[in-house]
Amino acid sequence: MRTLKSWALDARDANGVTLAVDGSHQLKITVLEEALFRVSLKKAGAWRLDRTWSIAPAEDVPFEGRLRDDLSGFSLPEFACTGDETLTIETKTLRLTIGNPLTMRWEAKQADGSWKLVAEERPTGAYMLGIRDHRNSHFLLRKPGEKVYGLGEKTGDLERSGRRYEMRNLDAMGYDAKSTDPLYKHLPVTFTVTPDAGAFSVFYDNLASCWFDLGNEFDNYHKPFRAYRALDGDLDYYFAWAPDMLPLVRGHTRLTGGTAFMPRWALGYSGSTMAYTDRPNAQEELEGFLAELSRHDIPCDSFQMSSGYTSIGSKRYVFNWNYDKFPDVEAMTKKFADAELALIANIKPALLQDHPRFREALDAGLFITDSETNSYADAVYWDDSGAHLDFTNPAAVAWWQKGVTEQLLEKGIGCTWNDNNEYEIWDDAARCNGFGREIPVALIRPLHSLLMSRASKEAQETFDPDHRQYLISRAGCPGIQRYAQTWTGDNYTRWETIRYNIRMGLSLSLSGIYNVGHDVGGFSGPKPSPDLFVRWVQNGIFHPRFTIHSWNDDGTANEAWMYPDVLPLVRDALKLRYRLTPYLYTLTWLASTADEPMLRPTFLDHPHDPRTFEETDDFMLGRDLLVANIVDEEAQERTVYLPKNNTGWWNFWTGDYHAPGSEVTLSVTLSSMPLFVRAGSVIPLSDGATRANAAADRVRTLAVFPAPGAFSAEAVDYEDDGDTIDWREPSAHVVTRYALSGDDAGLTLIWQHDGDYKPAYETVNIVLPAGENRMISVNGTQDANGSAVAR
Repeated sequence: MRTLKSWALDARDANGVTLAVDGSHQLKITVLEEALFRVSLKKAGAWRLDRTWSIAPAEDVPFEGRLRDDLSGFSLPEFACTGDETLTIETKTLRLTIGNPLTMRWEAKQADGSWKLVAEERPTGAYMLGIRDHRNSHFLLRKPGEKVYGLGEKTGDLERSGRRYEMRNLDAMGYDAKSTDPLYKHLPVTFTVTPDAGAFSVFYDNLASCWFDLGNEFDNYHKPFRAYRALDGDLDYYFAWAPDMLPLVRGHTRLTGGTAFMPRWALGYSGSTMAYTDRPNAQEELEGFLAELSRHDIPCDSFQMSSGYTSIGSKRYVFNWNYDKFPDVEAMTKKFADAELALIANIKPALLQDHPRFREALDAGLFITDSETNSYADAVYWDDSGAHLDFTNPAAVAWWQKGVTEQLLEKGIGCTWNDNNEYEIWDDAARCNGFGREIPVALIRPLHSLLMSRASKEAQETFDPDHRQYLISRAGCPGIQRYAQTWTGDNYTRWETIRYNIRMGLSLSLSGIYNVGHDVGGFSGPKPSPDLFVRWVQNGIFHPRFTIHSWNDDGTANEAWMYPDVLPLVRDALKLRYRLTPYLYTLTWLASTADEPMLRPTFLDHPHDPRTFEETDDFMLGRDLLVANIVDEEAQERTVYLPKNNTGWWNFWTGDYHAPGSEVTLSVTLSSMPLFVRAGSVIPLSDGATRANAAADRVRTLAVFPAPGAFSAEAVDYEDDGDTIDWREPSAHVVTRYALSGDDAGLTLIWQHDGDYKPAYETVNIVLPAGENRMISVNGTQDANGSAVAR
């Protein structure tokens, strides 16, 4: 590789400047927003890949990709450009200075009007390019006190400094949630909190395998640095600044296309296990699941069918049905529909070499092609070898959608589970169709998981155009959240996994992937002990995806009723999950409309409280609930730090008030689920619902948590029928905005409805914490605590 050093101003246009670098390359700085710049390097003046599927600031990209030179969706503000040998590009918020040799310094305008250094590149070489290949590297200096976050579902602590991470999608079954790397997803974005100059993010729009070294490496010839190194692709990155991290997280999610708004039932408990579909009487096992739900009084909204339904012998064959295991598929799917449980079927994007339809797909040219022959790119897959479908080939997309439609949708299975889609093809030059312009697989390996999910979603939409769609994907890259829910893959059953899965979920959320969860109970390894299973369920209910799933070593299934002695505790946790559904549904709406993360590290809402940046098992669910799950075996107490805010915190269970910045130590038992509420919040709750759909939400409670003394606060609640595609229309939804205020004399709650949708409940029960003694007036009705008020 060669370090890039010399540059000269080549051109300036209304959106930025272009530099000629080392006589043959083009480096363009584009001002996209006041605090968002793009730096893109064209080796020898040309893109390595002239398309992107990650950048979608205003609308979804075409299936074949968005041209990298397309600037639509950005405001493209005015900027000042001054200098000659040193060049300065400045907006009202961000200032970039380019020095010689090629080095960039980023400064941000502070509240007092001064400019402060935010980040700077390594002066002894900031950019490197491959000479005979397309490797590329970017180096920033590391500064004392910086904290680095992001990179998606990476294991270990949430703060990333001092370690090296690899982006290379792998099927990492049984991974160690504290140390395994790499994993399933490719999310090359970091967020850095500086000691005194706000926060910045760097997103590299490149799908080739890469490494991030955040202080693991030391080199005598350079100051302390951090590195991004890619094996291929374009060096094309987006640099953003904000006073703190939350606007950066929202902005990155918006940059990559926002979050799909999925049906309300997806917030309910979803059953799953490898065991049922692997058994000879698989249909009987699945139908028995329905009976067990009823027998044990367990609420549930869906079931995720593992791939055993496609088996021939011990192997899996996508779009094949094993009719010995499933003698009457339509009868089974009708039973689930009658029970109001959605079925979600596992599908895989590769065909084993002995698949009954392998020759059909091969002759049609649907597979990724070997780099040296005209045959398929052979890859190890599910205890055999096979070929991966090429989702950059329109013919393969059509074949896939036909299979989804005929083998699943027409049989009564409405949703897809897009699995094993990491595309472990290690012939880097293997050829993808590229929609008519060939692309080596090394450039776009993780793109296939995104396009697979998109193809599945479009098949579901075509078949069922009147309802919002639900689907999940294990692998992914930036933009996967536009189509699918995801989870942290095939975790291993141990206590430590719960703790570090929490961090993995938070990191995914920081990295733009909000709708996430974990395999509750552990997927791989031994079945969980009763205590571990209860704690896992108590953690899982506070995540957007709540699925009990397993492939236990002994062939057993993790089921809600697997341990009768602790079943009442599992029921209590599920009851809380369903009670919180209105609040959770509003969070999904805010995620889709305002790019608000659902899972949030405590520092995201309390950036001025240094203690929130310490590693913790606590997290925020929305901006109002602080979850303090118990993840230690045989714990008898739990210490919770309540961040400094302007109002304080209430214990959800006891009604005790705690001042901002308090540390509370709770005595706990196996039944404990510590939960705190931000004072000033209004939390909508559903009482007695046994489904997550809107029709089951017939008894509504507003839990009002006032602040002490004189205060005013606002809250919002979103309602619709749970699956309408016209949910944005005023006729299809209702947004209720609450104004809560008070002083020493009393409390006032006033609400206003926007929209025409009528929920199933007609009255609202108002409840105050046990420790609150003031009377409350609700829309003019005095002392409504515990009373029903017309909505």
